[in-house]
Amino acid sequence: MTAPERSGAPLTAAEVREARQALSALRTQVQAGQIDPVALARQIDRLDALLARAEQGRQQEGRFEALYNVSRLIGSSLDLQTVLDQVIDAIIGLTGAERGFLMLRDDDGGLTVKVARNFDQQTISKADASFSRTIVNQVLDSGKPIVTTNAVEDPRFAQKASIVMQALRSVMATPLRARGSVIGVAYVDNKVVTGLFTEGDLAALDTLAGQAAVAIDNALLFSATDQELALRVEELRQLRRVDRLLNETLDARTAMQHTLEWACRLSEASFGHLGLLEGSPPTLRAAFHHGVSDGRTRPLDLAERFPVVAEALAANHTVTARSGETALLIVPITREQRAVGTLILGRDDGRAFTPNQQDIVERVVDRAAVAIENARLYAAVQAADRAKSEFVSIVAHDLKAPMTSIAGYADLLLMTAANLDARQVEYLNRIKNTEKRMEVLVSDLADISRIESGHFFMEEMRVPVADIVEALKDTTLPQIQARGHTLIERIEPNLPDMWVDYYRLLQVLTNLMSNAYKYTPDGGTITLSAAYRNGRVHFTVADTGIGMSQEDLARLGTKFWRAEDSFTRSQPGTGLGFAITRALVEQMGSSITVTSAVGQGSVFAFSVPVAQD
Repeated sequence: MTAPERSGAPLTAAEVREARQALSALRTQVQAGQIDPVALARQIDRLDALLARAEQGRQQEGRFEALYNVSRLIGSSLDLQTVLDQVIDAIIGLTGAERGFLMLRDDDGGLTVKVARNFDQQTISKADASFSRTIVNQVLDSGKPIVTTNAVEDPRFAQKASIVMQALRSVMATPLRARGSVIGVAYVDNKVVTGLFTEGDLAALDTLAGQAAVAIDNALLFSATDQELALRVEELRQLRRVDRLLNETLDARTAMQHTLEWACRLSEASFGHLGLLEGSPPTLRAAFHHGVSDGRTRPLDLAERFPVVAEALAANHTVTARSGETALLIVPITREQRAVGTLILGRDDGRAFTPNQQDIVERVVDRAAVAIENARLYAAVQAADRAKSEFVSIVAHDLKAPMTSIAGYADLLLMTAANLDARQVEYLNRIKNTEKRMEVLVSDLADISRIESGHFFMEEMRVPVADIVEALKDTTLPQIQARGHTLIERIEPNLPDMWVDYYRLLQVLTNLMSNAYKYTPDGGTITLSAAYRNGRVHFTVADTGIGMSQEDLARLGTKFWRAEDSFTRSQPGTGLGFAITRALVEQMGSSITVTSAVGQGSVFAFSVPVAQD
């Protein structure tokens, strides 16, 4: 047989032409009755060899087509189980095997069966999922494929228990390689038929296994990445919950309690302590505990109990350690590079904290440090505000007695006006006016103090709208007329009674009317309106005064603030009236709205509830 006629070599065009010519010559000899038996036998053998090579070529072409189709299929998914099922079904279909197994390396270096299927693409039960571990281990150790046409008679395996007991016949196995390493083994067999697999089948299986290994490795990587992503998403979700809890409170104790509980939960710690540095020299005293018995929750010196804490505070970074069988995680609580406390977590089962757990605890502590510091600052501000309110309350109270005396003596002197000259009377009237202004200021200070301290209470009662309007006019009409203003009343008839504090409502309306006539140049118009809408009585005070800019509106209600224009500064006032008015309106269950424009006047509006029958 010439070189091109070797088994497995592809047919050439010349060989096909020669075969046709030989057949033509034989046909001529048959027709002429000149048959040479020797020549005939030689030509028949040659044609038989050509047909065998043609059949091999057809099989190889079929394998190539099958490999192409399979490669497209197994690359269409990144789901690990889907890829494994696709690969084993493709291997069984390509080789004609009775059963197929895909095994992947586990963390211990051994093999774990990930999928076992039969020719009908059905999953094999565990009871029937037996295979030759001898062949599989040899492929795994050598990294080379194996094929045997009759394993029970193959001298390499005939004495192996896994072969003899299962009566295995045709077996093929090949390694799955990805990124230079064997990640598993593909295995197919047939217990009945011998000679089922050839070296060509093994080559096809090995080729398919190379493509399958890449697809499986990609699915494994995607699965690991997906799991890692899911873990990170869950961590972010938990951290968002921690952020929400910490942001919802300005109480330092609550913030620290949340911090300790969540740190223990996220790190799977058995117990935890949270301590703050106090005193001079600073001592780390335990403030909160989690997961410990009552006997261990008393205040204790954490640095004395856990000596490694001193190392963490000195270095200002996280430290892991052990105390007997207990694993410890110490995380300093720092603010602006300064340690203000520490978090100590422990595991009684001795398991070490993982780097991922350490990382998430550090992130919780970073968030907590800001929340704790903000809470402590807020507490300090609250304490200062309380001290200020107490001081204002004391000052307002202590000023009333001398002011009463000043007013009383001024009245006594004015009663003897016949013995006083005009200048002396003028001076006494100035004293009286100044005392009245001081009385208003002291009253405002007392109101502000009570409002800020939470000791301001309303005494609601049934109040007719007409009574409030008449009292308001009695209080403010003389000043309105003195400035030449026109008062317009727009009071709806038959308004229902209100359920309010009579004197506080009168105070609100008096303040708004006072501002209206003070900040309106002489000869302006002031409009008082009252109407019923949606179960409430709505009041409106409008003027044609100087109005306010948007910047002034933004600052309106700031304590002791007054606009900078000369007209405003020329009017008496403390800058407290509107702040008190707004607080009173809010305590009545409403809010005051203001619309204003420079040179066009202002409109103030609010509402109060009506009395129920």
